[in-house]
Amino acid sequence: MAKNRKAEVDAALPTIDFAKNTYQLELDTTEGKILLDFFPDLAPGHVKNMLALAKIGYYDGLGFHRIIKGFMIQGGCPEGTGTGGPGYTIKAEFNRTPHEPGVLSMARTNDPNSAGSQFFICLEKVTHLDNQYTAFGKTANPESLAVVKKIGVVQTGGQDRPVKPVTITKATVIEKPKG
Repeated sequence: MAKNRKAEVDAALPTIDFAKNTYQLELDTTEGKILLDFFPDLAPGHVKNMLALAKIGYYDGLGFHRIIKGFMIQGGCPEGTGTGGPGYTIKAEFNRTPHEPGVLSMARTNDPNSAGSQFFICLEKVTHLDNQYTAFGKTANPESLAVVKKIGVVQTGGQDRPVKPVTITKATVIEKPKG
């Protein structure tokens, strides 16, 4: 069982200030780099949560444990099974952002308020997820979307797991002052 990371995340949260800075997250993966932009105006809690987890090194070394061609790639599980999380959950922030190629959204159980650390990035338009999952970001450029699509076609086995691991070697928060 993964340890509870809430205290570490809570300590990192005050360093995130949407009024003063813009934020991106770079996922350096074994298949290339994915640069993500965020929607803090639509889902501030989810953006802060992912940035804080990245700041404490939570995503470093974790894999994309679920890859479904034509649908999405999912990562952020410390167990590598889709059953783990950071030891706490956050409240849903559903919004009108359509789930289309490159959109970053939070994975959850049947409980809308059960998101923690697992996220997914859409490979195609997936309308049945709209207003059911919290979309809170998007790939920042065509190169990043190309890496997502490259991951999206890796060979998978049982439970949509990649046959050859696809890993986030490092997640880096990029903070830029506004203005």
